[in-house]
Amino acid sequence: MTEQYDLIIVGGGPIGLACAIEAQKKNLHYLIIEKGAIVNSIFNYPLYMTFFSTAERLEIGDIPFNCLAPKPGRQEALEYYRNIHRYFKFSIHLFEKVNQVLKLDNKSFKITTDKSSYEAKNVIIATGFYDIPIEMNVKGEELPKVRHYYKEAHEYVFRNVLVVGANNSSVDAALECWRKGANVTMVIRKNEINNRVKYWVKPDIENRIAEGSIKAYFESNITEIAANEVTIETPNGKVVIENDFVLALTGYKPDLTFLEKVGIQLSDDELKTPNYNPETMETNVEGLFLAGVVCGGMQTYKWFIENSRIHANMIVDYITSK
Repeated sequence: MTEQYDLIIVGGGPIGLACAIEAQKKNLHYLIIEKGAIVNSIFNYPLYMTFFSTAERLEIGDIPFNCLAPKPGRQEALEYYRNIHRYFKFSIHLFEKVNQVLKLDNKSFKITTDKSSYEAKNVIIATGFYDIPIEMNVKGEELPKVRHYYKEAHEYVFRNVLVVGANNSSVDAALECWRKGANVTMVIRKNEINNRVKYWVKPDIENRIAEGSIKAYFESNITEIAANEVTIETPNGKVVIENDFVLALTGYKPDLTFLEKVGIQLSDDELKTPNYNPETMETNVEGLFLAGVVCGGMQTYKWFIENSRIHANMIVDYITSK
């Protein structure tokens, strides 16, 4: 027989773990299902990434996050969330992908994965947004030299590297690759570096561009990628530059198709904001909740760990009050 749960949490990132902590406190029979490693998105961040938030703003479950530096990095965050799991001993299935969440006639849900199936009275989707890159849709984007994720600089040193975008990930990659010895060019759609770039990094990239260490084409777009060059449309016309790698760090989006497939309504505009009650986080599907970054649709900058931790309390309190 299929095991029955009070709550299934889809996604084992920090917010999914926070939901599990609240479920444990209320003695709910729960399960986390995560398609990769625990806090898989953080695991896939660049090796030397530093968070914008301070350590205490990344804490969950009232467990202190001790950090020597003013801002924690990826490695410290992984260590912290591993210790969270050691402490709470979550009921969690790792490397198991949820394929379907189906509302049954008895008002419970059937959750089907690539390994098994489950039933639950309530479901929380806390899947984040880091799995689907926003593509440029230009000729040559499918070439192996085009990367939508950046891990570290070593592969790119002494090469001609084009970084697309002007957000935190693009700026970090451009600076690190340049410092390690790459010839870095940036293509930026707007006329300036994004104002949401970390305040201690923004002057660095602006100074490197101003002095000519990093070439930047503002108000520009890539129009074609070839094996050894890239064509850029600039305000002064087309420019063709030599190129070995393209880091297309143009952002990421939630799995909106999955949200629609499980019955969640999305706004008709380009933001694709999911339909949910901001007081309970319940979607238009009764018993189906959203938590974390996925709530923002295409506005992936709206929610992050420090301001969506409260979703866990809101959801579990509502479930247990019914």
